[in-house]
This record gives sequence, C-alpha cells and structure tokens, in this order.
Amino acid sequence: QVQLVESGGGLVQAGGSLRLSCAISGRISRITAITAMGWYRQAPGKQRELVAGITSNGRTNYVDSVKGRFTISRDNAKNTVYLQMISLKPEDTAVYYCNANAYWGTDWGQGTQVTVSS
Repeated sequence: QVQLVESGGGLVQAGGSLRLSCAISGRISRITAITAMGWYRQAPGKQRELVAGITSNGRTNYVDSVKGRFTISRDNAKNTVYLQMISLKPEDTAVYYCNANAYWGTDWGQGTQVTVSS
C-alpha cells in the first residue's frame, strides 16, 4: 500500500553514529492513513525485533537496549522517518528495516545493513 526505502546504513566503528532514513511513498490517502512507523532489526540467527516506534501523534517507544542512544523521529513534510543512532555497539550490527502500520496491515522496506566494528 505504501513503499518504504531505507538508506543510511554502513560500516562504523564502535562509539560512532549513523542516521537511517526511511522514505515513504504512495498514494497520499495511504500515507496519511499510517498510524505508526517503526524500525526493526534482525541479526543473523536472531529474530527480528522492534527497535523504535513512533505513532502518528508523536509518541515514541524504544527497546531497552537502545534507550538513550537511538532516537526515532519523523518529518511529515518529507514523508521520511529517521533513526538517529549514537554510541553504536557491535551488538547493534543487524539489518535494519522500516515498517508502516495502517488499517490494511503492515508494509516493510528492503532493509539496510548496519555493521559496527569493535
């Protein structure tokens, strides 16, 4: 229903920072129907986990392991959701996925790789 394209991943040393972006496209009626956006991550051999979420009126939520280090935000004018990540740790290494929740269900992006070296 909407298309999500992540960008901003890469290789960074422990303690470094990255900002991930999720560009949202599609019918305006679909984009405006999104009730929540989220960032998930999946490491090899691990289940996909919710890292951060943001509702349409700005409420945010984070998994405990990233609280104080990651910040989710959205720019409605640009139809973009961001995940600012600081103080990155090797344990943050994963493919990060953007998702959108609406009445039709959930849409996913293709993912962007984040690799944190020690």
